[in-house]
Amino acid sequence: MNVKVLYEDNHIIAVVKPAGVLTQGDKSGETSLMDDVKKYLKDKYKKPGNVFLGLAHRLDKPVSGIVLFGKTSKGAARLSEQFRNRAIQKIYHGIVAGKLKESRGVIKEKVNKISFFAEGFAKKSDEELLAEIKKATKTRTAELSWEVVRSGERFSLLKIMPKTGRFHQIRIQLENLGHPILGDTKYGFNTHAPTRESEWRDKRSIALCATGISFKTATGEKTVNLEIPLPKEWDDLI
Repeated sequence: MNVKVLYEDNHIIAVVKPAGVLTQGDKSGETSLMDDVKKYLKDKYKKPGNVFLGLAHRLDKPVSGIVLFGKTSKGAARLSEQFRNRAIQKIYHGIVAGKLKESRGVIKEKVNKISFFAEGFAKKSDEELLAEIKKATKTRTAELSWEVVRSGERFSLLKIMPKTGRFHQIRIQLENLGHPILGDTKYGFNTHAPTRESEWRDKRSIALCATGISFKTATGEKTVNLEIPLPKEWDDLI
């Protein structure tokens, strides 16, 4: 994969993640965006040995868009601090099923996330397993705002501004709204729009893209604003 760099300084690098690519490697052994950015830095600066790259946030595998990494521990810490304090502004665009009744809105609700799963669960009884799951489940407030960019009879293009960064937040909350993301069979697209499944043929991706981000550099107070255009494959859908 050729790495598309949007911004780079001594401490931070911003790149575009294609849909269908992991942000960070996992047990599957698939090459991740993080692997490719490390290779890019190693080749560009002819670095010997391992290359440091700090992960500040992630995009889900089927989601495309802008991802920030720290090239140094200072850069990684600065980005993590901004995410923790909700100082980084993020913008997504997504295509959802149906036509919304309102032109804009805010969704604020409690969502559950299982933060970990007990090791050795296969050896536990049903009662023990249920107790572990309840212990691991966290309920947190998730909030985002959205506005309709344009609508057709079948789909709507939304601009989405998450205020919090919960696990699968945008995907879950749009499903709860009754307008799941195009192609997102994990979160309701088949249920809400069964006749439209064939409209989205790329099983590795969904119609959600992180199109904008605003953050401060690791040194000083300079604000960097980055934007990317909508994916070309969306052109004929709305």
